[in-house]
Amino acid sequence: MNQSKEIENRKPIWIALSEFYLDTELQQSDYNRIAKALVTSGLNITELKTIDLYEVFPVLKGNLISVAGAWNGFDEKWLYENCTESYRKKNKAIIRFKNRVYHWFLGRMTTDHWKKVEACM
Repeated sequence: MNQSKEIENRKPIWIALSEFYLDTELQQSDYNRIAKALVTSGLNITELKTIDLYEVFPVLKGNLISVAGAWNGFDEKWLYENCTESYRKKNKAIIRFKNRVYHWFLGRMTTDHWKKVEACM
């Protein structure tokens, strides 16, 4: 699959996963909606978690620790541009290492979200 098509296919995934990073409490209806978007992608859970780790997390991790973080959603154009940049850099060893280190500290903040979404899938 060419890169442009792959990026286009990821956009609904990026939007769905971005909800994990909002400064708001997700409800069961949110988890159901997110799960539906992820299932629709046709990707398996490992692939989806990899997209989260290397494409979404690097862009939105700051919102997890922000005192006044975004709570009503992220601008889609901004999210697409930044996740696309992360997508293009994801195979660089230093970027992967840096993301894993940050994720070790902050990734636990999305673990419960993943459990609830997986239960819906």
